[in-house]
Amino acid sequence: MDLPDRLAGTLLGTALGDALGLPMEMLSPRVIARRFPRLDRFHMLGLVGFVSDDTEQSALVAQSLARHPRDTDAFVQAFRRSLLGWFLRLPWGIGLGTLRACARIAVGLRRSGVATAGNGAAMRAAVVGVFFHDDEVARRSTSDALARVTHTDARAVEGARFVAEVAAMALRHDDPAEALEAARAVVTEATLAEAIGRAVALAREGAAPDVAARDLGTTGFVVHTVPFAAYAFARWGRDPMEAIGAVIRAGGDTDSIGAIVGAWCGALGGEGALPGALVGRIHDGPFGPTHLRALAADLAGARLGRTAMAEYSPVYALARNLALYPVVLAHAARRIIPY
Repeated sequence: MDLPDRLAGTLLGTALGDALGLPMEMLSPRVIARRFPRLDRFHMLGLVGFVSDDTEQSALVAQSLARHPRDTDAFVQAFRRSLLGWFLRLPWGIGLGTLRACARIAVGLRRSGVATAGNGAAMRAAVVGVFFHDDEVARRSTSDALARVTHTDARAVEGARFVAEVAAMALRHDDPAEALEAARAVVTEATLAEAIGRAVALAREGAAPDVAARDLGTTGFVVHTVPFAAYAFARWGRDPMEAIGAVIRAGGDTDSIGAIVGAWCGALGGEGALPGALVGRIHDGPFGPTHLRALAADLAGARLGRTAMAEYSPVYALARNLALYPVVLAHAARRIIPY
């Protein structure tokens, strides 16, 4: 196993699913099929892909973990600081739970997490699983502490724990379904565990994506997001574009579900399993491919005691966000058109 490659695959897979799904977020399957007949290219702005909060928060996790790989409390504090700085740069796509948590950090509250079961904790957790793939205790304690920075609901915490666990198991099992089965034991919350069980059963039966989407749900609720991602990974985990395409065509929270599936596919097969030409068309500024590869290298180095740190320009990140807000708002406006 080439750990730096798996770390890069996890971060780049997150970016790929996020950037492909972002323009379709919260659209219905019918509208997606009509407006976006091709899902093998980006649709945000020409042929260039842009990432949103899913990738950017995953990068902040990687950055904080590379700085404090053996101290969970210091890691959490570093992530809180990074998250606040990120929030002040006016990112788009931020969920309500994360927004509330950032506001609590900004006013100095020690307990920033809110009792909500959105997917903000789950969408950024995969890289923790790959980094701690050989340390079960550190993997689970770090994932849980990271989740509670923004989300304290047990379903959100365990959803993030499951995402990290699947990513870790993807380094041990060549079969996506086996990785999912090995990870299921970490989920004890009844509602989430039952939904993941249904997802695995639907994948085993070969259920069509529209059938699975109706059964499992595709909203930003973690009990929908994580099981539907599990269904797609179990069925098509060796083919990232097929897996990501399936969850995007189903509509709903397409970027976050796509990001989770992409992260798992990248953890399973490394960067080489991802479509290199498409990854290369993701905007290569802050949180772009070059930055994500550098963070993967930092994480690999942190396991060996090295402390090199990838840098990016916060000013550039703010300028990019402001420049693209008209594009983001135009896509948001189109969502109210029902045809």
